[in-house]
Amino acid sequence: MERPRGPRTPDGAVAPADAGTVVVIEDDAHIADLVALYLRRDGFRVVQVGDGVRGLEHARHQQPRLVIVDVGLPGALDGFEVCRRLRREGTVPVIMLTARDDEVDRVLGLELGADDYVTKPFSPRELTARVHAILRRSAPSDGAPPDVSRVGGVTVDRARREARTADGVVPLATREFDLLAYLAANQGLALSRSQIIEAVWGADWYGDERTVDVHVRQLRKKLGSALPLDTVWGVGYRLG
Repeated sequence: MERPRGPRTPDGAVAPADAGTVVVIEDDAHIADLVALYLRRDGFRVVQVGDGVRGLEHARHQQPRLVIVDVGLPGALDGFEVCRRLRREGTVPVIMLTARDDEVDRVLGLELGADDYVTKPFSPRELTARVHAILRRSAPSDGAPPDVSRVGGVTVDRARREARTADGVVPLATREFDLLAYLAANQGLALSRSQIIEAVWGADWYGDERTVDVHVRQLRKKLGSALPLDTVWGVGYRLG
């Protein structure tokens, strides 16, 4: 893994003085230190924790903007369980790290609500770029007028980043909301998986298009019959 060359964000801008807190839950001290070094150079306050139990406590009390968690944590809580509990309790973005390049693990992590999944060994520069990308998508538009649309029994509020049904606000992971907002903005259109990937994950994202299917399953599970989301066979998906 390379060392940082200077206090710059991925787009070349000068790093902000305080970009918020990131909790890094990783038992490998070398990896945790290097990730923390890059994040700090980009203006983040970093809290490093080596096990799932204490990591979950810090994630609950530090009010982080994002949590990075290793799948293979020692002790009572592995990374999957940490992600499951974080997602059950809130919507803080989660990036999972793993030494196992296994599709089953990736799908499980995404189904639990992880916003991204990075396989070791990885470039810490790429990881911090992913952190910035997730936070850009999850940040509200300050001062912008409300951007609200209704599809079926679901209200999508982009300004507040909320999805509501008759039962109230439904907590969604960052990527789940981004996907829902993109589908809602293009309701009635049949969108291919590649179109969705480029719009929601970005043109430089290199993962499998089946990631879209995983997130669609999560939206259907969480929003139920209120969401009129159809599969267009041979193409992709259509909302409304």
